[in-house]
Amino acid sequence: MIEKINPKAKKIQGLVVAPTRELAIQVSEELHRLGKFKGIRTLPVYGGQHMGRQIGALKDGPHIVVATPGRLLDHLRRKTIQVENVATAVLDEADEMLNMGFIDDIRDILKSIPSERQTLLFSATMPKEIRDIATTLMKQPEEVKVKAKEMTVSNIEQYFVEVNEKQKFDTLTNLLDVQAPELAIIFGRTKKRVDEVAEGLQARGFRAEGTHGDLTQGKRSSVLKKFKYRRIEILVATDVAARGLDISGVTHVYNFDVPQDPESYVHRIGRTGRAGKTGEAITFITPRELPHRDLIEKVTKGKMHRLTPPSFDEAKRGQQQLTVQKIKSTIEKQELQDYRETASELLEEYDSVTVIAAAMKMLTKERRQTPVTLTSVQPVSVKQANKNKPHNNKRFDKKRGYGGRKGKQNGGRKRNFQNKRPKNKQQRQS
Repeated sequence: MIEKINPKAKKIQGLVVAPTRELAIQVSEELHRLGKFKGIRTLPVYGGQHMGRQIGALKDGPHIVVATPGRLLDHLRRKTIQVENVATAVLDEADEMLNMGFIDDIRDILKSIPSERQTLLFSATMPKEIRDIATTLMKQPEEVKVKAKEMTVSNIEQYFVEVNEKQKFDTLTNLLDVQAPELAIIFGRTKKRVDEVAEGLQARGFRAEGTHGDLTQGKRSSVLKKFKYRRIEILVATDVAARGLDISGVTHVYNFDVPQDPESYVHRIGRTGRAGKTGEAITFITPRELPHRDLIEKVTKGKMHRLTPPSFDEAKRGQQQLTVQKIKSTIEKQELQDYRETASELLEEYDSVTVIAAAMKMLTKERRQTPVTLTSVQPVSVKQANKNKPHNNKRFDKKRGYGGRKGKQNGGRKRNFQNKRPKNKQQRQS
């Protein structure tokens, strides 16, 4: 796409459609990095931004626009995005856009672009609706498949912890103290869950923040920036908020809630073990969810090893070991000459074990045992997971469509759809 663009023509010549704001921003940043030497300008366009500012930026003549479907359609209807010069159109994560109810929007977008174009479609799965787009809106498309055996990555160690719902949070904080991840992502099933886990971690002294779709774009960007530059060490997120997240150095992924389907599990654990580095993925599974673990292992052809959750005393010992490593590292640097005289005076007054114990107490992060209570969520069942598989596994509902778009009976309106409506208000906040 970049090679085909004429940088002298200040017109939109490339269009990328992505399901989420975060992914649109990430793709835009990469295109800018790759195209800046040719003088190619890229503009991300997504909901949550001020429309007037977006229109002003579009008037400056970007060569490539990376947009989310809803906001792109708004601009097309306002005629503030001109697509008559688009030579390359890209649909990124098409199955996710289908899942989020954007399928009709995608059709409308592609119909508005000149038919003389190259269209590239990327999709983890190929349900009927996506295949229909390929056959009706693309000309003699060629299909490239990645083998299913590459669904999971060999350099990610996968574990599961069998734990009751009420013990999950204490188990999580103990694991964090023992494993001491450099950067970690914790996945929660609902927005409310993400907020509660993030607040609980902060209450116990962890540098953690949460991100999900109800936050403003400014807040979401701020949280991701802090995580990227390690001003926080733990990111708590929903699946959608973490979609497309590409931050190097993530050493651990914790599935605080087991994902509804195996595909989501693969996307989650893929946030670690990147660029040839190793990573660890730990999934919390309640006793009733053990059959779901078997389903994930079967689909991903990977093995989750059982991990015994550490006790509070083991977690405390883990923090002390981190302090020991810091002390050893300081000794090895051999930059202690200025401190030796004062240290000798201290040893005349106290024995060496007492002095070292005091130093360790000062350096060790003693975890606050603040009580934290989370709202319970319903366990995942294998039956529900089977309902939620892609279309080739009967996920598509003839009356409602795939991922929540109802058919002609409802005038084609978008709606949030779940196969089984949760019984209470707290469970519906997803």
